[in-house]
Amino acid sequence: MDVMQKMKQLVEQLNKYNYHYYTLDEPLISDKEYDQLYDELTALEAETGVTLPDSPTMRVGGELLQGFKPHRHLSPLWSLDKAQNEEQLQNWNNRAIKLIADYNTKNPENPLPEPTYVVELKFDGLTLNLTYTDGNLVQAATRGNGVVGEGILAQVKTIKSVPLTIPYREGTIEVQGEGIMNLSVLAKYNETAAEPLKNARNAAAGALRNLNPRVTAERKLSAFFYNVGYSDQVRFRDHREMMEFLKENRFKVNPFVTYHSSFDEVVRELERIVERRASLDYLIDGAVVKITDMRTREILGYTDKFPRWAVAFKFEAEETTTVLESVSWNVGRTGKITPLAKVEPVELAGVTVQNCTLNNVGDIERKNLKFALGTRVFIRRSNDVIPEILGKVTDEQDGGEIVFPTVCPACGTSLEQRGAHLFCNNRLGCKPQIVARITHFASRDAMDIETFSEKTAEQLHDELNVHEPADLYTLKFDDLIKLDRFGEKKANNLLEAIEQSKGRDLASFLFALGIPNTGKSTTKVLADHYGSLSAVMSATVEDLITLPDIGGIVAESIVSFFADPFQQAAIQKMLDQGVAPKAPDKPAAPVTDSFFSGKTVVLTGTLHQLGRDEATARLEALGAKVTGSVSKKTDLVIAGEKAGSKLAKAQELGIPVIEDEDEFIRLLNESNG
Repeated sequence: MDVMQKMKQLVEQLNKYNYHYYTLDEPLISDKEYDQLYDELTALEAETGVTLPDSPTMRVGGELLQGFKPHRHLSPLWSLDKAQNEEQLQNWNNRAIKLIADYNTKNPENPLPEPTYVVELKFDGLTLNLTYTDGNLVQAATRGNGVVGEGILAQVKTIKSVPLTIPYREGTIEVQGEGIMNLSVLAKYNETAAEPLKNARNAAAGALRNLNPRVTAERKLSAFFYNVGYSDQVRFRDHREMMEFLKENRFKVNPFVTYHSSFDEVVRELERIVERRASLDYLIDGAVVKITDMRTREILGYTDKFPRWAVAFKFEAEETTTVLESVSWNVGRTGKITPLAKVEPVELAGVTVQNCTLNNVGDIERKNLKFALGTRVFIRRSNDVIPEILGKVTDEQDGGEIVFPTVCPACGTSLEQRGAHLFCNNRLGCKPQIVARITHFASRDAMDIETFSEKTAEQLHDELNVHEPADLYTLKFDDLIKLDRFGEKKANNLLEAIEQSKGRDLASFLFALGIPNTGKSTTKVLADHYGSLSAVMSATVEDLITLPDIGGIVAESIVSFFADPFQQAAIQKMLDQGVAPKAPDKPAAPVTDSFFSGKTVVLTGTLHQLGRDEATARLEALGAKVTGSVSKKTDLVIAGEKAGSKLAKAQELGIPVIEDEDEFIRLLNESNG
């Protein structure tokens, strides 16, 4: 085989692997194997001085461009009419139905069919218009004014989910899509970026309109495609046929495309998308409703601005701007000092926002917020979590300074900076830390001390000198009865709940201790594997990292925690007071012939009938392995109410999902025989 043949073979192989990895999410080979082939191709290109047009080495970004050149689209890129609510959406549909009925009255011999609909996500990125001639990508452009855009071919070639060549080689086509930056990619980029990006939309648009394609490549953009805007050869009967054409030609198509025979179904689907929105790994600002039949689209045509056969249903904004008014500093149970921003009240995603998180001092500096008091900032709200400040609207340092504290705002102890965080190390004398530790210890998932609350912890701290969880076990009736709002019944109930907690299971006790970087699933792994508190306390890093879902950082945290004399003394004090964490029961041999046997299962969302712990126990008894994250190794996802990003990832990877809790329970019961 000569050198050129070898290069063509390598290009074909690598493009196939790229397509399976970036478009289908189905890797065929390991990263190491891919890198070896890529390096071989790079060496041959250097040796020959030749780079084939569809070589994956074209995706790293070339030289700095002098400027953008105008590009006239072969077919206009139309804007969409907008509906802000269900009434406006219904009005659009009524107009379309009337136009169809009028046409059918005048053309009874060849009527249009009853309208059916397709619903797609409306991505919040930058519109792309790609031109392919004889199967080769020859141009890529922004939307511009819909008639003329800017040529960004060099930038778009860096997006690995964009095919450089396609199987369809008959003439010229234009394909439209949206360039996006995934939220997880943005978060990872900002961890090390000298200048963090404010949001995913601006990050994608800025990368694609950057004259340096290497900058575009660094941002690891993706793209979804949804329309063939022009073709001099191929025609489609309906939207579904067009989407199949895109898939067959290796374009990345979003999995959330649904087809509906009635408009009531469309409305229900839009409601589902609103619920799902916060779990997606990319920004959307609405959904697009289209009539599926292409002949109907052609007959309905366009107004001066919009197609009559499509409408954009706009969601409430999850992102807006407001003025940063002040910053206060809160102390958590680990001593971490967290900034809380007060902003000028603003309506966002259906609520009035007044407070936003700033994460830590490193976050403030990375987002150019050090001199932002009194200036306008971007904020985002997702789900029901406290909104986050993304950055300043302008890059100027024209506001008041956010002064970082040097001493703890609660106890006055000098603060220590570790990484991006400030810490108060006064564990024994800092009230917010003490109250938070005791509250966590008594919480339901920990020692489950009924009726206990943060107010109770604060009162016991202030009036009875309770400074650590172990002190709870020294409380007496005569102490409690003297307290304000503590009658005889309340005092006895609390003492009884504390007594009952002494026999909690080992996993709950370990969780109650508040070991850094561990949650309920990790403490259950520890309890199940070691079986006793003393064995867990004696575990080494080398032992721990062999356990499922425990990496080096978590292992170090566990070992450091139990090596701390303060923690050792606190645990011994509890044991002396009769606390005896119950070892886990020896599990019965798992069933090996059930529906769940041998499957890797992920639980997400709220299960109302079973609860997460019971569901996990029953699955494991039936031979399933329950893990905390979705991957290509996951066999099944059980999604309860308000399932989040795990559900979205499962759907993107094509992993089977059970979303009906009754169906899940039926399968459990059938498997038990």
